[in-house]
Amino acid sequence: MAIISGPGFAACAFENTVPVSSLSAAFEAWKAVTDAMAECGNVTAALDQEFEAKQPEAFAANPSLYQIGGVSNGSITPLLQQGLIRPLDDLVAAYGQNLAPNQLISIDGHVMAIAMMVNTQHLMFRQDVLDQVGLPVPTTWEEVLTAAEAIRAAGIMEYPLGATMRSGWNLAQDFNNMFLGFGGAFTNPDGTPAVNSEAGLAALDMMQRLTAYMDPEYLAADSTVVQQQFQQGRIAMANLWASRGGALDDEAESQVVGLVNAAAAPMAVAGGPPATTLWWDGIVIAANITDAEAEAAFRVAMEGLDSEMVTANNDDAIWLIPGYTPSRLAGGAIATATANVAPAAYPSTVEMGLMHSALGNQLPAFFTGAATAEAVLAATEAEYVAAATEAGILQ
Repeated sequence: MAIISGPGFAACAFENTVPVSSLSAAFEAWKAVTDAMAECGNVTAALDQEFEAKQPEAFAANPSLYQIGGVSNGSITPLLQQGLIRPLDDLVAAYGQNLAPNQLISIDGHVMAIAMMVNTQHLMFRQDVLDQVGLPVPTTWEEVLTAAEAIRAAGIMEYPLGATMRSGWNLAQDFNNMFLGFGGAFTNPDGTPAVNSEAGLAALDMMQRLTAYMDPEYLAADSTVVQQQFQQGRIAMANLWASRGGALDDEAESQVVGLVNAAAAPMAVAGGPPATTLWWDGIVIAANITDAEAEAAFRVAMEGLDSEMVTANNDDAIWLIPGYTPSRLAGGAIATATANVAPAAYPSTVEMGLMHSALGNQLPAFFTGAATAEAVLAATEAEYVAAATEAGILQ
């Protein structure tokens, strides 16, 4: 967790006199945005990889512990469900004149979030390593396995693959990507769960086959770990978040500057969609704060999401903000989003939140060998049914 406080008003259009704090994820794009917000003064930013678990409780406090939340189309759901964020229509009308239409995230007729960037997990790879084994960039997960075996056989790397498979949310998201790639649907038309299926079994089988080429501690690997594996030259391929690309070319911390390229996420089935999901990240404003705090928070956020910030931090994200020029490593995300069969956007629904939690709780047992694929998928469905029934989604 990192805390950043702003020292002055170097590039802010107004001097903020109301204390404003934010809680968001801890990757480079959020650091760039919160640094720009801090230039307005009286801004404190918490950058925390556990933000998603902490936000609901923090925003439920009255008054809220934070005025601004950094969210995605996945993490916004519990905040919406519990009424912890406020509609932004009036603030957009007053201070959002520089926002592009695709930044306005409307839910049930109200603007509830301001998107700042798009994100997806896509294939990042060492072109020089693939050249050493004489193989093209993989387009399917079977081809990834072929390349991994060739890299290991050539003695280049013992564990050429990385993956964000940390037990819990990350592991569940890797499953979600592969499951959708195999054509899976999370629920049936009547709302009952549908992950214990041919697609679910195929997803777990492919994930397990891939782990043979990963560091044995893969169940502890989140995005930061995989980023560092790349930076230290320990892996050659990973389906990593596009938002991590800029760090791989950071000369201050990376040993592989200019060596990592990006391509569309591999397909699970040839001719199918890239096995991934499309995301946005952006800001929300807490409900349990005063109108004056909300106004200050929104104005500060607009300063953080302006073209000046993008110009100074162009390569840290695929920004939705005017002034962005796609970087070399943005090509993979763009190729993923524009594929002939495009991947789905991650659903911002209560049902998906419950399913994601159930998957995160149950899937580790398969990868530790404590349960079969069929057993963990059945347990996932049972946990989902119990949670959805309690929430009134299922009868």
